[in-house]
Amino acid sequence: MVQRRTLIGGLSALPFAAAAQETYPTRPITMLVGFAPGGGTDIVARMLSPRLQEELGQPVTVENRPGASGTLAAAAAARARPDGYTLVTGTVSTQCTVAPMMRPPPYDQLRDFTPIMLVGTLPLVVVVRAESPARAVPDLASLAREKPDGLNYGTSGVGSQQHLASELLAQRMGLRMTHVPYRGTGQSVTALLAGDVDVNIDTLATYLPHIRAGRMRALATTLPERATSLPDVPTVQEAGIAGYDMSVWYMVLGPAGLPAEVVRRWEGALGRTIADPSINRRLVESGYIPGGGTAAEAAALVRRDADRLGQLVQAAGIRLE
Repeated sequence: MVQRRTLIGGLSALPFAAAAQETYPTRPITMLVGFAPGGGTDIVARMLSPRLQEELGQPVTVENRPGASGTLAAAAAARARPDGYTLVTGTVSTQCTVAPMMRPPPYDQLRDFTPIMLVGTLPLVVVVRAESPARAVPDLASLAREKPDGLNYGTSGVGSQQHLASELLAQRMGLRMTHVPYRGTGQSVTALLAGDVDVNIDTLATYLPHIRAGRMRALATTLPERATSLPDVPTVQEAGIAGYDMSVWYMVLGPAGLPAEVVRRWEGALGRTIADPSINRRLVESGYIPGGGTAAEAAALVRRDADRLGQLVQAAGIRLE
C-alpha cells in the first residue's frame, strides 16, 4: 500500500511539473549586454531578440550595461535570481579571461553561471583607415618603426579578446604597440576613424559596414580560414604569422542554478531562432558564424577556452589594476 501511495503521489505530481514548465515565461525577460551599442555583442543580441520574443511569448529587452571590460553586466547576471528573467549575452572575454585578472574577481567564471547556448562566433579583422599606407599585415612593422612610440591600437577594454588578439600579433611580429582601452567597441571605431589610433583588431561584424563603404581597409582576418563575407582578404596565417587563431564567441548564459526546464525552454527557443533562414542569413551576411548546440556543449566551450586563453593571458602578463 505504501508503494502504491508513493506511485500515485509521483504520478499526480507530473501535471504540476508540466504546468510549471508551460508557464515560463510569464513576464518580460532582460538580456544584459556588457558593452555599448554598436559592438559585436550588442549587434547579435538585438538581431536575435525579436525572434526570441516570438518564441517565448514575452518581450526580450536588450539592456546595455557597459563597463569593466563587459564584466558589469556579467556580474549582474550572476547575482540575479535563477528564474530565467535576467540573462546575459556573454563573450569569450567576459566568461573566460577578464574576471580572473581582477582583484578581487567579480564572479567565478565557471561556477556562477549556467551556460545555455553558443549563438555565434566572429572572426576578428585587422583594420586600418582607408588613408593608411598599410595594405597588408607586414606593412605594420615598417609603420611601427616610423613612430617613436610604435603603433596605437584601440579595444573595448583591458583583457578583452581584442586586447589579447592585438598583443598576440605584437608578440609574433615583434611590433611596438600601445594599448588604448575604451568603454566599448563603438568608441574604438570612432577613434580609428578620427586617427587617434593607428590600427584595430576587432570583430568583423562591427567593421564590415565601414570596410564595405570604403572608410576602412581590412588587412587580414584572424581565423585559419578566410571569412565568407570577405573572401578576398587573407588570414593572419596567410600573412606569415603561423598558428595565429583568434575569434570572439557569443553565448547566452543565466545565473548558476537555473532550473532545467528553463534551460530546455531557452535551448529550444535559441536553436529555432538561429536556424531560422532569415536570421541565419543575416548572421552570415554580418560576418558571424551561426552557433547552436546544447547547454552541455556551451559549458564545455567555456571550460576549454578559460584554460587555453588563461595561459595566453599569463604569458602576455596582462593584469587589471
